Amino acid sequence: MAPIVSSAILPRRRSFRLSRRKNLLAGTIVIGLLAAIGLLSLFWTPLPPAKMQIVHKLQPPFTFGLLGTDQFGRDVLSMLMVGCWNSLSIAVSAVAIGGTLGSIAGICAAAIRGPYEALLMRACDVIFALPPILSAMLLGAFLGPGRFTAITAIAVFMIPVFARVTLATSLQAWSRDYVLAAKAIGNSRFTISVRHVLPNIISQIIVHAAIQLGLAILTEAGLSFLGLGMAPPAPTWGRMLADAQTFLSLAPWLAILPGLAIALTVFGFNMLGDGLRDLFDPREASR
Repeated sequence: MAPIVSSAILPRRRSFRLSRRKNLLAGTIVIGLLAAIGLLSLFWTPLPPAKMQIVHKLQPPFTFGLLGTDQFGRDVLSMLMVGCWNSLSIAVSAVAIGGTLGSIAGICAAAIRGPYEALLMRACDVIFALPPILSAMLLGAFLGPGRFTAITAIAVFMIPVFARVTLATSLQAWSRDYVLAAKAIGNSRFTISVRHVLPNIISQIIVHAAIQLGLAILTEAGLSFLGLGMAPPAPTWGRMLADAQTFLSLAPWLAILPGLAIALTVFGFNMLGDGLRDLFDPREASR
């Protein structure tokens, strides 16, 4: 006899799978499109983004260029394309560096425990007390504004974020039966961390990295807005917003377009993170 399945379970399971796929699909499409635009800007833009044409300044969209021009006559579409690459490259580099160092620190703290774990937590508290904006201001005083300053400031802030998440998930993994069995047969803590703990927490690190990329985009925009990001004339979305303040009544598109670009990028990373979290979470998959 075929098993009887409640009709209320199937729609609920289908709706969960559909919503999970929608989040993942939407995030993948948005981030993939932005990444393609950023890569395209390395080889082609409608006009050189730094080219000034004063006679065509403050032209609205669809009159001179697809998205108009700024106060110096520069093509807004070209600046947005190059700014997309600058913002994404800084955010990805910072999260990759901070996530790698923070994950290594968290895994080591879970394996060693004792004073090292307490020291790591106190170091995280100290770093959290200095937001990335303040860290960038301190670095900028010594190094000057630029890509390296922005990446370093964001990466330093990301280290304790990933360290805490990795430490918590690693401690859970160390209490599992397969880890206890590996300890019983004489495996070292390093071997257990690499062969058993890391493979079982890597999915959570990936999900957390996708979500933190959205925060890194916002932080990079804030740094550029304050003049602590990439040095001019390299266009960034944050600097475009800062330059548009004076012309909000005359040319509102100068602020609307980069603002929409930032919001769309953060939305894409958040949707991607939510979709990956639901995909990797065994508790959600078993419901």
